[in-house]
This record gives sequence, structure tokens and C-alpha cells, in this order.
Amino acid sequence: MELFFLVVLILLMVIALTSGFPVAFSLPGSAILAIGLAALCGWLFADDASAYFAEGGPIQWLSAGVTNFRSLYWDVERDTLIAIPLFIFMGIMLQRSKIAEDLLVAMAQLFGPVPGGLGISVVIVGALLAATTGIVGATVIAMGLISLPAMLRNNYSKSLACGTICASGTLGQIIPPSIVLIILADQLSSAADQASTMRKAEYKEATGEFAMPSAFDITSASAGDMFMGALIPGLMLVGLYILYILITALIRPKSAPPVPYDGKYDRQFIINVLLALVPPLGLILVVLGSIILGIATVNQAGAIGAVGAMIMGGYRLTGGQRNSYYPAVLAIGSTIAIGVVLSFYDINIKNIKNQSDITGIALAVVAVTGLLVAVIWSAWRAYKIENTLNEVMVETAKTTSMVFIILIGAAMLTSAFRGFGGEHLVKEFLTGLPGGFWTQFVVVMVVIFLLGFFLDFIEIAVVVVPIVAPILLADPGANITAVWLGVMIGLNIQTSFLTPPFGFALFYLRGVAPKIVKTLHIYKGAVVFIGLQLLALVIAGMFPIMVNYLPNRTHLTSETAPPPMNPRLQSCMEDYVFNIYDTEGDRLRASIDRVKAADISYLPKKQRESLAAGFDKASATFGLVENIRLAEQKLADYSPDYRPLHYQVRDLQEEIRDRNQLITDYERDFVRISREDKVDQVRLDNLQQKISEIKSEQAQLEAQVPAEWVSARKGYTDLSSAVKKAKSSYRNNVDGAYEAVTELRQVIDDAEALAALEPDLLGLEEVITEVTSKPMAKEAMDKIKAVESSLGSVASASAIKSKLSKARRALKKKPNTEKALKQLKQGLKVFANEVEWRRRAATELAPALAEYDDAIKHSIGLRLQKRLTIDQAEFVASCQSVHRDISLNF
Repeated sequence: MELFFLVVLILLMVIALTSGFPVAFSLPGSAILAIGLAALCGWLFADDASAYFAEGGPIQWLSAGVTNFRSLYWDVERDTLIAIPLFIFMGIMLQRSKIAEDLLVAMAQLFGPVPGGLGISVVIVGALLAATTGIVGATVIAMGLISLPAMLRNNYSKSLACGTICASGTLGQIIPPSIVLIILADQLSSAADQASTMRKAEYKEATGEFAMPSAFDITSASAGDMFMGALIPGLMLVGLYILYILITALIRPKSAPPVPYDGKYDRQFIINVLLALVPPLGLILVVLGSIILGIATVNQAGAIGAVGAMIMGGYRLTGGQRNSYYPAVLAIGSTIAIGVVLSFYDINIKNIKNQSDITGIALAVVAVTGLLVAVIWSAWRAYKIENTLNEVMVETAKTTSMVFIILIGAAMLTSAFRGFGGEHLVKEFLTGLPGGFWTQFVVVMVVIFLLGFFLDFIEIAVVVVPIVAPILLADPGANITAVWLGVMIGLNIQTSFLTPPFGFALFYLRGVAPKIVKTLHIYKGAVVFIGLQLLALVIAGMFPIMVNYLPNRTHLTSETAPPPMNPRLQSCMEDYVFNIYDTEGDRLRASIDRVKAADISYLPKKQRESLAAGFDKASATFGLVENIRLAEQKLADYSPDYRPLHYQVRDLQEEIRDRNQLITDYERDFVRISREDKVDQVRLDNLQQKISEIKSEQAQLEAQVPAEWVSARKGYTDLSSAVKKAKSSYRNNVDGAYEAVTELRQVIDDAEALAALEPDLLGLEEVITEVTSKPMAKEAMDKIKAVESSLGSVASASAIKSKLSKARRALKKKPNTEKALKQLKQGLKVFANEVEWRRRAATELAPALAEYDDAIKHSIGLRLQKRLTIDQAEFVASCQSVHRDISLNF
């Protein structure tokens, strides 16, 4: 019966959507009706409202709906969606203030004389508007009103002109900042959590281990990651569009002839182009640059974009007036002033220490006040001139409300879909397809592409993605990242705006196109660009590094970058350092031999033995690397023959687990029915028979497990354990090798800091000698403790501290000045020895250790550095951008 109500749910949704009922109410309405009908039928025919639900019941569905509602609006940790109204405001403001129109005109004048130049200018402007607005309807309509008549006037092919405008207008879906990417990031963050839970459960089931290594976990995605991941594919799409127009112009010159500029290429022309081009480009660089550099979060960047768009709109709306640019100049000057103040002063109102801090805060207040004046001034202009601000705010509120209501409705629909077992059916269908992950992925992409004919991108993102994404992300064979999956879905969803007959971009253009342009021209022109989008989809799918590299690089070079010790970086970092060992091994060995020859006989026994052991470990590094490579080679040689058997048995075990679950469900139903007042013996007999049949199937499946499975699995796990052991030995070894050097260098560097404490130590003798009463003893103890505290900041001064601590305790209850003085003198003796050998080491050994440190810190000592260098981060980012099969570990 669950399947019946699942079909009812889908039919209700399809009927509501095709009848033109608003999407925001179709999704939750379908869910409410289907849930209510299932609960009513369960109550009427089975005396249980939850009887016809695969999971839970109407109460659980209601609880899930409340949880989803709260997660959208009250979960402070999930603030990604705040960026949506900010970017919507930015886009509508730029469109209403005619910044977009100026950009189109300027670019057409600039590129027009080139063959196909007018079409190329439309593509470039589409990309720029995508990066500043992200509003497809506004972009297509603006370019349709301005560029289409110009292209037709200059004898451009109607199909080419329409296709170029429609495709360029949809770039806002994939080029950041994009509302689609923000919504996908929000959906994929939840999907990644579910996938992580699924993968951990699979790992536990397969290995029996409770904790899965973090290196095997799912890589999630934030909105910033999605922006970075989509940037290169988006630019690639722009390049494909431009290349197609150029080739068309060369092969068929009459389809895209050059358009000569009637005016002069003089100073005024350059000024006009710069005024039209530089502000939007500057806004793009500020918004995206602040995210890439880690200066701002996506929400903060959205706020910057909204304010920037309002300032730009303020001077554009008053174009021609003498004071048009005053607010913009004031805003730029104030922003520069804020940056200068921050570079010279530590602005912290809660930590004012001196007059300099007060001066810095005063200057910052003046600069911020100037910026606020500029923003308020621009907002007042936008409010007074043509009621622009009010209209932009209303449109922003409408669009944002639509998005959020659809999100809530989709969450309700998804919960209902899961309640009727739809998610389990989808998982069974996808995992049952031959060909593994890639077959599943292609099927999902085809379904999304077909849904694009009928549904908007928001419905696809919030209905389909939560269902299929966890299944795809959890697959350890493909081991894809959430960013890559999101960008692939985003590229696919982009086609929903172009696919006939319901592509929204086609309708937008049809609404503003002249009558000479037929609907068939628009459809025909869009088809080629759909093909280009699919080509971009294939390229991004074949080369995941295009998507994953920028997010990884940004993460590894940001202020919050993980240290090299992070477990998830080890595999790629070892690839990096092993290359160094291969190419610079002789240099590293020579450095180790040179430092071994240094005289360390005068060092204390502990430091001497630690340093000598560190040198030996450094020498042993190369042999341990060879052990890793040998172990990895044995595993690689074993894996090809083992892999088919592994997949065969794991599939059988999955089917056995499914039947176990069925048996559990039937046994639960058996117990429930047997406890009813009127026991239905027929149903009990049927259930008993089904349980027997399933157990028989289960036994048959167990019999299909090859006899060699246990020994083959043991062979693989033994080899895998050997690799892990070899890597663990290597990592412990290099850590020990480098720790000895860094610790001793710190001790030597603190020689003068230790020597500077000599007067304080010598002064304690007089303090202790004068103790004649308990109050004086307490005062002496405080002074000794103060010196102990000073010694605490000096590396490896614990021996001296220990003697002082014993001297202090001798004065605690019954003051024993003789014992305290004895401990102090021993401490002074240790102090003198420490200062002596440290000063000697600072002269004789420190230069050799510094040279040795420089030689090994980016290879043997890399794990213990605070952060990766730029070159190292780039290598690791590139390495991590490739998806690696980890399925044999499961």
C-alpha cells in the first residue's frame, strides 16, 4: 500500500504543476493530501494511522516538517540562505538602474567591428551580468530589448541571435554568485551529512570497525566552495559560446557579419567604455575576490555586493548631474581610509590600552561614518528617483519569498516521499543498475535534464537533489565531492532554461522579440547552445580537477587552512615529499651527514641523545619510504584479481542484508497482528510463509559466496594493514626526526632569555635568608613563584623550576630556610650549566641546525609545519581534486 500512496503523491504533484497551480503551494499541498489520505485509510481499514507508511507515520512526518522549517529559519549555523536576498537585491538594482544596459551598449560598440563581434559582446556581457546579477529573467529581457534589434538590423541570423541571447542570459545559473549554487550548496550540505552516515554504516558493516578514517569521509560543500567550483566550468562555457560564434562567423560570414562603429574611437569613447565596464568588473572582483581570498563569507560578500550595487545605481540614476559621482567617490575614499587605518592600528574597542588605540578608533569612526553617509546618500537617490529603491525592495521580497516557500514545500514533499519508502525505492533502483556509479550518475543527469523541460531550477534543486545526492555521494567507488556533484547538477539545471518547449529563457525572449522573429527561430537557436552546455557537462565530468581545484586551493591557502598534520592531507602530502626524496635525496642525505658531524658532546645527556636519535631517524626516512612503496606495490598487484571477487561478494551481502530487513519487518507485523483482539490467521500464515521463503532465498545467496572469499579478503586486509603500518612508521619517524631539531633550536634560542633571569634568581637567596616568620615566608614564596613563572616561558627550564619549587615548598608550613637555600643553590648550579651550554651551542651548533632545518623542513619536517606554503598547497589541492576509488576498503 505504501507504493500506492507514493504514486498518489507523485500524481498529485504532477497534476498540480501541469494545471498551472503555483509551485510554492503545489509541493506542500501534494504532500499534505497524500499524507492525510494515507493516514485516513490506515485508520479506517487497519485501525492504525501509520499502517500505510514505510517509515514512521503522519506524526513523524509532521515532526520532520517542523524540524525542516526550523532548520530553514532558526538554525543559526545554517545561514547560507541569507545570501539569497542580498544577491537578488544586487541583481535587480543593477538592472533597474540601467547599469546592465550601459554595459551592453559599450561592449557592442567595442567588439562590433570583429566578425561575430556583436554576438561575442552579448556573451561577454551575459557573463559579466551573471557575475553581478545572477537573475536570468532580467538578463535575457535586457539583452533581448537592446541587443536583438541591433543584431537583426545588422543581418545576423535570427536563430544565432536568439540562441546567443538566451544562452548568455542563462549563464547567471552557473557563474557565481548564483542563486542556484547557493540553493544547491544548502541542499548538498544536508545530503553530504546523510551520505557520511551511510558510508560510515557501510564501513562498519564491512569491516566491523566503529570508527571510519577521516580520509574516507565525504567532502561537503559550502556556498563559497560552490562558487569557486563553478567558476572555471562557467568560464569554459563562455569560451565554448565565443568559439562557436567565431567559427560560425568564419564559415558563414552572412550569419554573423561585423558591425562597424559609427562614432570615433577617441578619448570620449574610451571614457564611456571604462565607465560602463570598470564599475561592474570592480564589483565582481570585490564580491568574488573577497570570497576567494577568505576575507569575507558568502553572506558578507552578498552584503558588499548589495551595497555596491546601490552606490552604482545612485550615480547612474542621476547621470549628467554635476554631483552624480560624489557618493561613489566618498564611498571609495572611506573604504580606502578604513583599510589604511586597519593596517596601522589594532581596532578593538574592548581592548583600548593607550592613546594610539584611541586615535585609531577615532579615525575608523570617521571613515565608517563617511561610508555610511555615502550609502545613505545613494539609497536616498534610489528612493527619490523613479521610486527605484521601493520597486527593487518589493521585487527582492517577492523573489526571496518565492524561493523560501518553495524550499519549505519541497522539504515537506521530500519527507512525504521518504515516508512512503520512495527514497528506498530510488536507492534500490540506482544501486541495482549495472555499471556502478557512472550508470547511476548518467541516469540521474538524464532525469534532471528531462525534468528541465517542465520544472524550474528551484523545484529540481530542492526536490530531486535531496533524494539522489546522498546515494551518489555515499558511493566509495566514485568517491566524488559534493562540490563536483553540485556543479554538475548546476550545469545540467542550466539547460532547463533553454530546453523547449518550456524553457523560461525562451519565454522571456519571446515576450520582447519583434514579430519578425518566430518561435521556431528561438527554439532552433537554443538547440545548438544546449549541445554546447552538454559538451561542457561532459568535459567537467571527465576532468573533475576543473571543479575541485579552486575550492581546495582556497581552503588550503586561507587563514583557517588545516595544518599539514591533518589526516586528510597525508596521502597527497606524501606524494609531494616522496617526489622531493626522489629528486633531492642526495642533497638531503648530505645535509644529514653534515649536521651529524657537528660536535654535540657538550650538550646535556637528554638533548644529546634526543638529537642523535633525530639524526638517525632522518637517515632512516629513505628506507621507510621504500617500505611504503614496496607495500603499496604488493597491494596494487593483488587488487586487480581481488576486485571482481570483492564486488561480487559485497553485492551478495547487500542482498542478504536487505532480506534480513524484510524478515525483521515481517516478524514485527506478525507480532502486531498476533496481539490484535481478532487474530487474522490467514494473514499470519501468509507472513509465516513469506518469512520462510525469504530465509530460503537468504540461504541460497549465502551459498553463492565463493569459498575463497575469506582467504582472499584476509590477503587484501593483510596487505592493506601492511601499507598502513608502513605509513604509520614513516610518519612517526619523520615527526621524531624533526621534533628533536625544533625543540633544541628553541632551547638554544632562549639562552639569553634564561641568562636575563640571573639577577632574579640570585636575589632569592637574600629573600629566603631574611625569612623569620610565616608572613615573611609567604612573601618569599610569592617571589619564588614569580621567578618560576618567568622560567615557564623559557624552553626546557623545568630542571631549574623543579629546584625552585622544592625551595618554595620548604617554606610552606614550618619555614625551613636551610633546606630552601640548599635547593636554591642546586637550582643556581643547574642554571649556570644551562646558560653555559646554551651559549656555546648558540655559537657553535645553532648555525648548523638552522641550515639543517632549512634543508629538511619542507620534506622530512613538513608534517610539523604550521601551514603549507603556496606551492605545497597548490600541489595538494591538485592532488585532492582527483576522485580516488576507495571501495576496496569497504
